[in-house]
Order: sequence, then structure tokens, then C-alpha cells
Amino acid sequence: MPGDVNRLLGGAVSVNSGRGEQAAAPWRGVRRWAALAALAAWAVLAVAPTLAQAPAPTAPAQPASPAQPEGPSEIQAPRRPAVATRHMAVAANPIAAEVGREILRQGGSAVDAVIAMQMVLTLVEPQSSGIGGGGFLLHYDASRKTIITYDGRETAPAAATPEMFLQADGNPLPFAEASVGGHAVGTPGLVRMLETAHREYGRLPWHRLFEPAMSLAEGGFAVSPRLAQLIVDTPQLKEMRGTRQHFYKDNGKGEPYAAGERIYNPSLFETFRRVANGGSDAFYRGVIARDMVAAVGDPKEQGDPAKAERRAGRLSLADLALYRAIKRDPVCVIYRGLRICGMGPPSSGGVTVAQILLLLERFTLRDHAPGSIEAVHLISEAQRLAFADRNRYLADADMANVPVRALTSRSYLEPRSELIVPFKAMGRAEPGRPGVAHLMLNPAPDNTREIPSTSHLSAVDSAGNAVALTSSIENAFGSRLFVRGFLLNNQMTDFALKPTDERGQLALNRIEPGKRPRSSMSPTIVTDRERRLVMTLGSPGGARIIPYVAQALIATIDWRLDIQKAVELPHHANLNGATQLEEGTRLAALAEELKRLGHNVETGPMTSGLHGIQVVRRGDKTQLLGGADPRREGVALGD
Repeated sequence: MPGDVNRLLGGAVSVNSGRGEQAAAPWRGVRRWAALAALAAWAVLAVAPTLAQAPAPTAPAQPASPAQPEGPSEIQAPRRPAVATRHMAVAANPIAAEVGREILRQGGSAVDAVIAMQMVLTLVEPQSSGIGGGGFLLHYDASRKTIITYDGRETAPAAATPEMFLQADGNPLPFAEASVGGHAVGTPGLVRMLETAHREYGRLPWHRLFEPAMSLAEGGFAVSPRLAQLIVDTPQLKEMRGTRQHFYKDNGKGEPYAAGERIYNPSLFETFRRVANGGSDAFYRGVIARDMVAAVGDPKEQGDPAKAERRAGRLSLADLALYRAIKRDPVCVIYRGLRICGMGPPSSGGVTVAQILLLLERFTLRDHAPGSIEAVHLISEAQRLAFADRNRYLADADMANVPVRALTSRSYLEPRSELIVPFKAMGRAEPGRPGVAHLMLNPAPDNTREIPSTSHLSAVDSAGNAVALTSSIENAFGSRLFVRGFLLNNQMTDFALKPTDERGQLALNRIEPGKRPRSSMSPTIVTDRERRLVMTLGSPGGARIIPYVAQALIATIDWRLDIQKAVELPHHANLNGATQLEEGTRLAALAEELKRLGHNVETGPMTSGLHGIQVVRRGDKTQLLGGADPRREGVALGD
């Protein structure tokens, strides 16, 4: 990829024309439209031949299903980690990663880089995340050696009810029906969260971080192979007016856009311009907010006329105006002498990853090779126990009694770990009894099918600050509602669609007004005994995010693999049911042996998107190693 965007591109869009500060900005000038569009086409098409020609140990891309939110790309040949000494950015799309590196080159912070990359992903990877969704951000402050987390999770509208997805017979709507349309839309949180983080840790002006994405929206970008395949695989895009007009040629009358063809998004350019100039209030109030509310509630925007009234949603202008991002303390545990920090509730990621690691700490995993029957068995059993607790006890802690400290304490987890027996599967695990809290808490189990379409971003800046940002619009293309150039989420289906069980017990993760749905997003930051940065990491993948991240941590800490080798490892996961093995990999050969140990085994695609940065210190020299999951289109770029 071209090394210097400023050299290639002789200017940039003017956001606040006439301001002195803007006049000096390197992203400036109308001439830049064509230049950046050319870079976009170059970057995406550079990936396409690799995907087409590389060996493919997994099955080729196939239609998405509820079990696999985004069909797998063909796995590329093994890569070496990206290496840098100053700064690094990692994203799921090469255009976004290039923009992130350029922001860092201009003196931007890690927060600045992920904001600029996220705006680009809203445009070029719209199926996975964007400003119509939410996310969680972890920030490592190198000067203070502290970690803070930002919660930008969507909230349920004030008019939402626990029974809103129930049918006349009392059973919930099928996921495929519940997830499409305005009734699935929660109040977006991403923009407010990013602005909150920028106020504290941004270096470059807010408006400047939108200019690369604005350039691409106006000048066009080349459709990536992955996006092209997912357009074909998502028939509801043709059903909904906005997505049909955007993703199909001739204003929705022609064929879907193919890889390498150019899409323009002038509506998103205008949305970005307003938010760049007016801050997040321009998103949560005014014309953008009015158009979101109108699209969510208007039956004419819901696609199938027979389902239009049912699909119309409940988002209001007040829901948007009152939305607040929340700063929270991270959930941290010590594992093998390192401090592993993740996101607390409403994410289940930090707690459940921590549980998996601490349940395994009594085993000497370094004695078992990656992918060995011993390693797969032990890790699967730990995952089984952790998910039993997750499905019972985790939800939005601001609106439910969630025993986070008890769930992550060694006094609770050490006896739980004794349930793991080498060479014998335990079967379905029961949730534990985490301290006194369980005496007041006997909630309904919640096996909500969390099937997000998600993206992860990692960045480390020249001062050593780091960010792990995982963001999502939930299912691929979210609610399929397309407003002002972006897709709205369908995160309401991350709640328990059935609020009670057969005993009449309420699920902690039931729908309530203003509540944040439980998530598996697991942005993670690791530090050493001196609180120095060791790694920033995260992944998409629905509930499997948790096993993906836990496995990558085990790979780097126990097996001493570099970050790229760690994210390339074949996957296995157990969500307290079948032990799932990634098809087309060497793990599939373990199926029969695992069955002899008592595992119920399933094999299929496991499309992660692990992206991370690892800090390696040798004496007084420090290197950054970047890893990008070959199952998607991401890259790591640094200097």
C-alpha cells in the first residue's frame, strides 16, 4: 500500500472553510477527491487477488446464516506480523488502516486514529459497524499507566417493553424476523462515546478526523470482495428501499455492486459534515435525529408490506437527545503475572474472558501444544463453565444485580476449576453460586442468540497510549434500515426476547426502557507487573468473540506466539454445549478423539476478525508487532 498518503494526495476536503486551523490541515482541497478514491480502489483491489489466489484451508464464502453472521473469506497464506517502533494501527479494512496510520503520522493520538478509522469503516465496511450502532472502548494512558473504559452500547427506547418480541402464543419471534426493521433498533451510542473519549485523549481537532471518510464518501470507494459477497448473501437489502438504492446499481434497479466497482455515498458525506462541525449533538438532535426516528417508525420503510406494522419501531427524539456514554472501570485479573483488563457489564466479555483464564491457571498449558487434544479439551471445559455463569448472571449492571467481583474472584473460581477433569468432558455445565449475591439472585437462564456483525480496531500512538475498540451494528447490515448514508443497528435482539422462563423467573437481560443489552464484545488490554503496555486485542464473532479473544491471549502468554501467529490459530469454542471446531483446519481431525472424551462435536466456519498490537521489549529497545486476522480483509500498518 502506498506509504505516504499526504504525498499521494495533494490536499483534503474543507470542513470548516475559512478557519485558520483548517487551512493548515494536510487533508485539504477539492483535488483530493479523485486522489483518495484512487487510493481506495488500489487498496481494496490489492487485497482481492490475494483472497482469490491464496490457499484456502476453509470453505469458500457462503451465504450468512443465524449461526454464522458473516460468511467466511478464504483464509490467506500465513503472514508475518507487521513491525513498527513509533506507532501502529490495525483495522478490518486496508483503507481504514491506512487512514489510521496517517492520523498517527500527523501527531494524532490512539483515540484520534480509531475515530478516523471507525468513520471510514462506516462507509467501506457498512455491514459490520458504524455510527448507527454502538461499541466499547478501552484506553491505556501511558503517562499514568491506567486503563479506562467507555461504554457506547445502545439503549432500549423508553417505549420498549419486555414482551415486544413475543408472538400471540407467547413464544418469541424467530431471530430472522425479529432482527429486521425498526423494532430491532436501539438508541445508537457510538458517536457520543467517541466524542467523550476524544475530549479527554484526542490531540487533533474533532472535525479533522472525519475528513478522510468524507473524501471517500464524496469521491467513491472500491467495493471489497467481502462486502460484495455479503450484499449478494443478504436478500433483505433488496427488500428495503434505502439499502436497495445504495447497494444495487441504477438507484436500486440493477445488479448488486461487485468487487472493485465504485460506490459513492453523498448522503453520508453530508452526515459526516454535520457531525464534524457540530459534534455529537448534530447526530443526536436536529435533522439527523429526526430522520432516524422517522425511518424506524414509518411502516413504509420496513420492507415487506405484510410485516410493516409489526416491524415499525419505538425510537424517539427524546431517546436520542438523552443518550449518554458512560466511563467505567475495567474488569481486570492477574493471569500468569500479567494484568488482563476487559470491559465490564453490559458487556459479558471482560468477566467471561477473565473466568476462562483463571479456570485454566492451575493447568500448565505451555506443556500442551496449540491444537493438541489436551489443550482443546481443557480450554473447552473452562469455556463451558464460564458460559454457564455468563448466561445466568450477566446483564446491564446499572439495572440488574450483577456479581462481577464474585464471578472473577479466585475464591469462587478455584473450586469451579476442580470440575475440569483431564480426558473427560463434563457435559453441560451448571452455573455456580457466586458469593452472597446468588442467594438474592435466581434469574432465568438467557441463551440469547447473539449474532453480531462487528469490527475491531487497535491503535498505539507515539506516546505509547493504546486503544482497543470493538463496535457493532449486530447482525450483518443491522436492521437493514439505511438512513442518511448509514445503517441502523438491530441490537434490541441482543436482549432476552422471552423475558421469563417456565418458572416465571425473570431474565436479567430482559428488555427494559433505557437498558443496555448484554454483549460479548471483548476489547482487551494487557499490561505487565509495572503496568506497562503488553498488548491490545479484540475480535468480532458474536458470542464466539469470547473464546476467540481468550484463545489469542493463551497463545501469546502461555505458548509465547507472536500476535500474528496467535490470531491465525485454528479456532475451537464451547458456549456450554457442543465443542465447535473450525472446518478445514487441523482441528477438525480431533473430532473423533474428542467424542471419545465425551464431547458433542460440531464442525463449521468460525469467522473471527482478531486484530491486535503486541509490545515486545528487548533491553532498551521496544517494537510494536501487529496482527490482523487472515479470515477477513484487515491489515496492521505502522512506522
